[in-house]
Amino acid sequence: MKFKKITYFVLIFFSLSVINLNADTPHFIDFKYILNESDAGKKAQIFLKNKLEKGFKNIKEKEKKIQDEEKKIIQQKKLVSAEEYKKKVTDLRKKVSNLQKERNEILKSVANKRAKAKNELLKNLNPIMKDYMKEKNIKMIVDKKSLLLADENLNITKDIMSLLNKQLKSINLN
Repeated sequence: MKFKKITYFVLIFFSLSVINLNADTPHFIDFKYILNESDAGKKAQIFLKNKLEKGFKNIKEKEKKIQDEEKKIIQQKKLVSAEEYKKKVTDLRKKVSNLQKERNEILKSVANKRAKAKNELLKNLNPIMKDYMKEKNIKMIVDKKSLLLADENLNITKDIMSLLNKQLKSINLN
């Protein structure tokens, strides 16, 4: 009789442990994949790429004009006074300096907008993950880049991305 009670107790203990084991197993998500492949992430990347290309195209046009101006100044070196030549060279250097500042401003602007897009995406992603955790009885989600090796069955990236795509269609970067 005592043996049956002990066996029954052990059986219940292990069955409860197995049920709770799934909840204690950390799942993982690939944030980089979601940032790059979600609908909102792709649209943000396209917007930022176009902004960068448009800015660099404008910079290239200005560089071409400055190079043409430099050639003219070099050709006029012997025709103009030394003082006037020096003034033209100084103006040209200012234009080059301003162009470098403009290039840096474009890069900084795109970097800031990229950070804003990432933060906006993560801000929308957190409540989705919390709801998913409650629904699936998950205690922990880890970023894939922090893992060395894991069972692919614990990857919830596609589920989370699907939920994100339903909730967030695009990010306003203006």
